[in-house]
Amino acid sequence: MNFIFRPLFLTTMALGLAVSATAQDAPSAPPPNPEEVPTAPPPADPPAEPVTPPADAPAASDAAGEVAVPAVPAMPADQYMGVPEYMLNIDLSTGGRVVVQLYPNIAPQHVERVKQLARAGFYDGVKFHRVIDGFMAQTGDPTATGQGGSQLPDLKAEFNPTPHLRGTVSMARAEAEDSANSQFFIMLQPRFALDNRYTAFGRVVSGMQYVDAIQKGEPPAVMSRMVQVSVAADNKPVPPPALLTETPPPAPAAAITADQLNAPIQ
Repeated sequence: MNFIFRPLFLTTMALGLAVSATAQDAPSAPPPNPEEVPTAPPPADPPAEPVTPPADAPAASDAAGEVAVPAVPAMPADQYMGVPEYMLNIDLSTGGRVVVQLYPNIAPQHVERVKQLARAGFYDGVKFHRVIDGFMAQTGDPTATGQGGSQLPDLKAEFNPTPHLRGTVSMARAEAEDSANSQFFIMLQPRFALDNRYTAFGRVVSGMQYVDAIQKGEPPAVMSRMVQVSVAADNKPVPPPALLTETPPPAPAAAITADQLNAPIQ
């Protein structure tokens, strides 16, 4: 047994020394790519001392990046309802005066723009260039093409939930929301799909029959016009009846009958 064990022990020791020498001679493995090396997260900044906001600072909302702006108190109704400074008189070529109650409580910038243009005489003589029966009558473009406006800058939208009922007066605009300038339209029938998408700023309170009589078309064959537009507080009289008239549209040509086609040539 001793004879057998000693050679086996010596053989095992020799193999161990060989493996150790081989391991020392083998090259080390290359380091991993820098992208693969996990980096420790940077130490967190120390928490800032709590700061108490001033009493008049707006409160932050729950949504990130949004700030809740305090609501501005609306103008009391008794300051504008029936007050001449916030009434617009539109004398139409269809026969009479249309009176519009303006709503500065919901669209103050649009109301001021319309008043400013009216007092400058901008709207006098301007035509209704787009009138859709059962929908609305649009005006306010001195070029009567739908592409014109005033030299004043465009207005920022003041969309509001005021319903677009019959007689509602609202600002026209291009595709951009903040592109209203001078054009506006008067609703002939309700269209609630326009609510919160166009800035309603007033409503007809008398003379709607003259709005109904505006010539229809896109554009109309004969365009009705605003003879005079004024702020009621300025006390401009209604123009004489001779000015509140318009040339009627041409009568449609009579249809040619089969008998006329077969008639002998004279």
